[in-house]
Amino acid sequence: MRRLLICSLLIGSSLAFQFPFSIFKSKNFVHVEQAHASPRIAIVGAGAGGSSAAFWISKAKEKFGIDVEIDVYERSDYVGGRSTVVYPYNDTTLAPLELGASVFVDANKNLMRASKEFNLTLTAFEDDDSDTGIWDGQKFVLVVDSGSYLKSWWTTLKVLWRYGYTAPTRTKAIVQSMIDRFLGLYTPESPRWDDISTFSEKFQWGSMTNQTASDFLEGKGVGPLFARELVEAATRVNYGQNVDEIHALGGAISMAANGASGVAAGNFHIFERFLENSSANVFLNTNVKEIKRKSDTSSLWTVYTSTGSQTYKGVVLAAPFHQTNIILPSDLAELIPPQPYVHLHVTLLTTQSERPSPEYFGLASNAQVPKTILSTYEGARAGGVEPEFNSISYHGKVRRVEGAAGDATTDSEWAVKIFSQERVSDEWLETVFGNVGWVYRKLWQAYPVLLPTAEFPPVKLDQGFYYVNAFEPFISTMETETLASRNVVDLLLHEEFGTGICGSLLSESENATQITVPTDFVLGWDC
Repeated sequence: MRRLLICSLLIGSSLAFQFPFSIFKSKNFVHVEQAHASPRIAIVGAGAGGSSAAFWISKAKEKFGIDVEIDVYERSDYVGGRSTVVYPYNDTTLAPLELGASVFVDANKNLMRASKEFNLTLTAFEDDDSDTGIWDGQKFVLVVDSGSYLKSWWTTLKVLWRYGYTAPTRTKAIVQSMIDRFLGLYTPESPRWDDISTFSEKFQWGSMTNQTASDFLEGKGVGPLFARELVEAATRVNYGQNVDEIHALGGAISMAANGASGVAAGNFHIFERFLENSSANVFLNTNVKEIKRKSDTSSLWTVYTSTGSQTYKGVVLAAPFHQTNIILPSDLAELIPPQPYVHLHVTLLTTQSERPSPEYFGLASNAQVPKTILSTYEGARAGGVEPEFNSISYHGKVRRVEGAAGDATTDSEWAVKIFSQERVSDEWLETVFGNVGWVYRKLWQAYPVLLPTAEFPPVKLDQGFYYVNAFEPFISTMETETLASRNVVDLLLHEEFGTGICGSLLSESENATQITVPTDFVLGWDC
């Protein structure tokens, strides 16, 4: 869903791309250890976390001459992980549709900076003029006019009429406060962290991660109807979770949509460019089977893959551990608690219907149904019917369709994206959209269940072994994966090579408070 995401969603599907950098795919490839060879770092996973980790290491190599080689292992046949696209009708002449991570925002400085550095064209979704409705399974509880939901829903008259003035303004203040603290992660004073609970308390997020969004908002004087309808519409489209389940930080992230953008050709291009500019060896279609210590007394690690094995000075695990089926030493595996993920059905389709059927929504046949429909569980809480979807969104025209032979008329075909907890049938699609052309379905383990908690997996599993996705139960977005990988790489490089991405961080200097940095400074890029 492109309108509200800060940068979220999904693990990719299988697509083959042409890459401008070196990729080894040979099934018979086996690493051969060489005497006096450069030390190596293994990165497991080529999504947002893994690709950016390789990029951060390359920054340190460039700035400080660190002698290290980087190997990136990815079991899929593409780069991007949680970001990938598909083409309607498998026709690459048509505009691609994001199947996974769709949007990032102005506050996401790493992705914004990468897009600029790599000369990638962005699409600004705030310019989208589609109207938006919130559906409770039986009726629309709110419909706002073109563009107003994303741009000015805090103050639009319909929102004020239904929820009053206090709830929107207090929620806006909470979200802005969260963003302001989040931006501290790009400053010279941003700390390294190996304990997420301590990190959370330092940034004053502990009270947001240890209670539900609804409890937190109501404790701040936000009316329950606003939290359980409008905020819940955002949490259901962003994380597939209701406000009385998701922790408050996830709720606030879901509401932070200012400056929503995406790479026009697909966000995965950012992660391809990270690897292209890292000089890493990238091994696609390569399954990591086991990682173990080289010996009981050694700080080296041996990575066993479907193509061979290699010894490493450092390992960065940049994939959800329990989804990888990687065998770790039992003492390390026990450190990572099981993490449930939301099972999300994503359905992409094309239709000649410019809007959904009004009859499905109990409206008159001449009624105009919103092009973007979010949902709330509040009706079901009151004993009503649960919505059959989390969201429906139109994503522009796909192509013009010529009429039958002898018929000079033409019609447009529209792209639609649906998020749902259950698979939607072909019959249901025809009921809601009438004429349906192309359909593409995918079931994902989309994102972590963000339950309230004060405990998180360890970032450092052992000397030289770090876990990027420990950050996911705290918050899961494309951008935070790049932040988590920056932190992990900085920890690893300091531990093993005596310097980090930026050498000694400015915040560790006695004169840090006297140092003036540009307003557009981004830690990791500008140090």
